[in-house]
Order: sequence, then structure tokens, then C-alpha cells
Amino acid sequence: MIQGSDGVLSDGELLYGMVGGGPGSFVGDVHRKAAAFDRKARLVSGAFSRNYEGTVSTGLGLGLEPQRLYRSFDEMAEREAARQDRIDFVSIVTPNYAHYDVAKTFLMNSINVVCDKPLAFKVEEAQDLARLAEEKGLLFCVTYTNSGHVMVKHAREMVRRGEIGEIRMVMGEYPQDWLATEIECQGQKQASWRTDPAQSGVSNCVGDIGSHIENTVAYITGLRIKSLCANLDVFGAGRKLDDNAGILLKYTSGASGMYWSSQVAIGHDNGLKVRIFGSKGSIEWEQENLNYLRVAFLGQPVQILSRGCGYIHLEAARVSRIPSGHPEGYYEAFTNIYTAFAGALLKKKAGQPLTEADLDFPNAEAGVSGVKFINACVESAKKGSVWVNLG
Repeated sequence: MIQGSDGVLSDGELLYGMVGGGPGSFVGDVHRKAAAFDRKARLVSGAFSRNYEGTVSTGLGLGLEPQRLYRSFDEMAEREAARQDRIDFVSIVTPNYAHYDVAKTFLMNSINVVCDKPLAFKVEEAQDLARLAEEKGLLFCVTYTNSGHVMVKHAREMVRRGEIGEIRMVMGEYPQDWLATEIECQGQKQASWRTDPAQSGVSNCVGDIGSHIENTVAYITGLRIKSLCANLDVFGAGRKLDDNAGILLKYTSGASGMYWSSQVAIGHDNGLKVRIFGSKGSIEWEQENLNYLRVAFLGQPVQILSRGCGYIHLEAARVSRIPSGHPEGYYEAFTNIYTAFAGALLKKKAGQPLTEADLDFPNAEAGVSGVKFINACVESAKKGSVWVNLG
């Protein structure tokens, strides 16, 4: 079917700033492209690096005014909050260790927040950010990428409509091989900070990619984890944090789950896969084949559903951008998250009530759930892989 989307643009433009995303940053560039894609938000300020020269070179390269390039995030939050043309939100793309302090500083200055995951190191910190955002009436988005994919949204709608029945079992895996050798010892930037507890937190593998399984499953199914039992491995010589993990789960609904995440699985690039088994059927989605959804119903042939076709549920089809057979991917998913957040913020600024559809982006509570999951996995492993309740 050669049919495109009617578009996702709305009137208005937001101004935003960025903390992190300076020289050598991969994810900073992704966020900037995603925020700009639908022309709903324009980058005007930043504290891109702990080194002011890095901030200046990045900012000037992006065409920003020198007076809106700051030496620290504290200075940026205070000075932007005092401007008549203040930023509407901040995008936080620093290594994990800075998320909490940066987010709290901007919330205290009444500035809305978009933050990369994980939301914080400690559960109490994540809960503090969620509480503060609610008390101040601010919007908070945590950029779990997969919630922006069209076929993930279609899977979610299928579950909501009861099409696969009562969920019984969930299988999630996320194998990579990029840390199969100790490349952090060779100065590789992404590996260096992710394997450093001071910057990455209590977990590397679970915190980095295992948390994507948790959020993708939660987004599609609405299931909440009751308890889990985790085994965390450290295979890289000299590493202090996990690079492989196996996790058993029980959900509050009575369903069961198994997750596997690994950064030492040779032969795998970025293989996130989620399989959801219900009483009437099953759903399977793969990140590396993300425009398709494998669906099976009891007693019927297996179906492969394709993004961009007329049978996709409206809630998913509205964010499909190009005709079927023309692949959409990572940047578009990030864009859909930013566009939903920006659309909600524009409506809020106009004094219009927000609907559930307006708020279709991962919020602070999703961030809290992710931090609980990470910390529970680490606690379980440290105690000898015992079952741990998430509360």
C-alpha cells in the first residue's frame, strides 16, 4: 500500500536547551535531530560539556548565540529561568551519574524536562524527581526509545483490546557483542563510562540495555513486576559491573517472564526481541526488524503485519511517516517521543486539557519503574540470586 501519514505537525514552536551532548557524544546528536524533525522545538541554549571550550565549540557549531552557552548546568538553569524568552524544556543527555542532579535543578527552576534513561541511580532519587514534577505541574519525559516505534504501539493496542487474551508469559532478550573484549582499556569513550560505576551506577548491562526490555514490555503489556530473581555476570577482565544478565520475573497479574541481556554475545549487534504469549494468541517484535510484527492466534496461520498498511490500529498508524516497505527506524522513534512531548507541552501552554493520547510518551513514573528494576536485579544477584520484591 503506497500511502503516507497525514503528518504529525501542530502549530507552535518550543525553545529548548541541552545539558550534555558535546564533543564525541552519539546520543546528543540523536536527540537534537529528533527534536528538530517535526519543527516543534528549536535548540537555543546549552551546557554541552564539563569543559567550557567543548560547550562553546559545540554550541557555535550548532549556530547558537554565545550568551546562551553556559559553564555549568546550574548557571544555565538559573539564567534561562530568568529570561523573558526562557527555554520551555531541557534535554538531558549526560552520562547516568548526572541525570538526577541536572533534572532536579531544572525542575526547581520550573523548567520541563526530557531525560535519557536511567532516570537516577537510586529509587528514592527517581521518586523525588517524579514527585517534584507533579508538585510543580511540569511535564517530564524519559526517552525509552522503543515506545516510539509504530509496531510497538500497534502491539500495545492489540493487548489493550484483548486480541491475544490474558497474558501468561513474556520473553525478552537483548544481546549485543560490543563489550566482548575490554575496549574500555583502549580509551573507547562509550565503553569507558558505561563500565565505570562512578558514571554508570550499580549496573552496566541491566542498566544500559536490560532496562529497555523492562520498559518495552511494560509499555506494550501494562504489566507490573511483582518480584524477580537475577543472575548478573562479569566476564570482562577487570570490570566491576555486569556485562551479562539472566532474570526470572513474576508480574502482579500472575504472568511470568524471562529476560536476558548481554553485551558479550558474539555475533549479535543490537538484538532486542520481545515475545508476549496470551491465552488467545502471541505477539513478537524485533528491534532489528522493527517495521514488522509477528502475530499468531490459536488455530490460525502465523501472520506478519507490516507498518504503514491499512490494518494497523489508528493509535499506531498516526505516527507512521512513510509508506509501507520504506523502513522507519531509530531516529523516527526518538522523534515520535519528542513530538508527543512537545505537542503536550504546546497544549498545556495554551491552557488546553491533556488527554491520554497527548501523554503517549514515557513519563517520570516509567523512569521510576526502570530504576526499581535495575536496583532489584543488583540486589537479587548480590544476595545469591534470591527472589526480590519490587514493592
